[in-house]
Amino acid sequence: MVGVGGSIGTGLLLGSGAAARIAGPAVILSFAAAALITWTVTMALGEMASLHPSAGSFGTYAELYLNPWAGFISRYGYWLAIAIAIGGELVASATYMHYWFPSVQAIVWIVLFAAGLLAVNLRTVGDYGRFEFWFAMIKLVTILAFIVLGAALLLGHRVAPQYTASGGFFPNGHGAPLLAMSFSLFTFAGIEMVAISSGESRSRQEIPRAVRLTFGLLTLVYMGAIVVLVGVMPWNGAGVTESPFVTVFRHVGLPAASHLMNFVVLSAALSGANASLYVDSRTLFSLARGGYAPAALGKLTAAGTPLRALLVSSFGIVVAVVMERWAPEDAFVYLLGAAVFGAMLAWLVALAAHVRFRARLSPAEFATLPMRSPGGATASIIGSIAIVGSLAATWWYSRVTVLSGVVYIVGLSAAYLLARKEAEG
Repeated sequence: MVGVGGSIGTGLLLGSGAAARIAGPAVILSFAAAALITWTVTMALGEMASLHPSAGSFGTYAELYLNPWAGFISRYGYWLAIAIAIGGELVASATYMHYWFPSVQAIVWIVLFAAGLLAVNLRTVGDYGRFEFWFAMIKLVTILAFIVLGAALLLGHRVAPQYTASGGFFPNGHGAPLLAMSFSLFTFAGIEMVAISSGESRSRQEIPRAVRLTFGLLTLVYMGAIVVLVGVMPWNGAGVTESPFVTVFRHVGLPAASHLMNFVVLSAALSGANASLYVDSRTLFSLARGGYAPAALGKLTAAGTPLRALLVSSFGIVVAVVMERWAPEDAFVYLLGAAVFGAMLAWLVALAAHVRFRARLSPAEFATLPMRSPGGATASIIGSIAIVGSLAATWWYSRVTVLSGVVYIVGLSAAYLLARKEAEG
């Protein structure tokens, strides 16, 4: 449920509106392609996590099978991306609260929700897990109900299908689904949280089931939701000023249901921020334990919480406050664009590590793997090429992702050289 909680957030519930504006109804193809790419990442991470359960996850695998530089930039890139994504979730939460309290400043909600999330993450991992389980269950069950209700409206001819109503299935051209791919991939970002949390699982035998269940649930929810969404709502009516899921209920004349859906998308955003804060603090904790961050960040409280790593990882909250103050209209899209490269960088490093992992694996070791990737190294190579193509395509509609990617690589490489020099000196 940590993986489900971290994935089902604003990427689907708010970002799907931006994706639909780019690709129209053909955004369905964007999500289908993203699911296939995510499958390669899920299987690769699951296979490695079943052999090496680790709180550092892909960073640990990069160090084991690639090199220290890859482990450093993937961990720090992911850490920065998820911290920024936490800010994006809080901005989205404030957007949802505006539906009920239009006169209250967004910054008020951001600060209040941030305080609540920090309080939850300071509890023991068992308490946190129970809280996140029910948090994630609320949105999972409700979105499944949304899919059933939307399908009933479409199949029962209560609403006219919108798949070709406003300019056809490809209103913005046949290449538009590729341009929307980064939004679709970011929607699936969070699947790697299963591998990151594997270090705190009860046994290695539970990891394969958790990985497969998480991927299956997310694919069912995402594909079902996006098919219903663009079927019920005109694609050019989507946006990021409110959740398109709420917009759907307004379009079909169910105002009471729109209030319920707004509550669900709010809980989803907070759940996503909660899971992201958990994972981000563990990533920084892992960096500290590996000697790539101050040793003080690698200490635990009596409750087993990396308190200092948690507080430092919450800097995305400050970013959210600043963005909401200086760019309220574009805050969410900018934060998402900046976060997506760091998440995809971690995926790329994980896939590269999996290729080397398979190359080094002996037949005897392969036979004992608790989980196996059906596509092997070939699937990881194909997934890597697809991710690079999706990131490159963002240049044609928003250059935030590509430019932030340059900053990530150059800045983190420089930081790695300085850290190594200091360690050697």
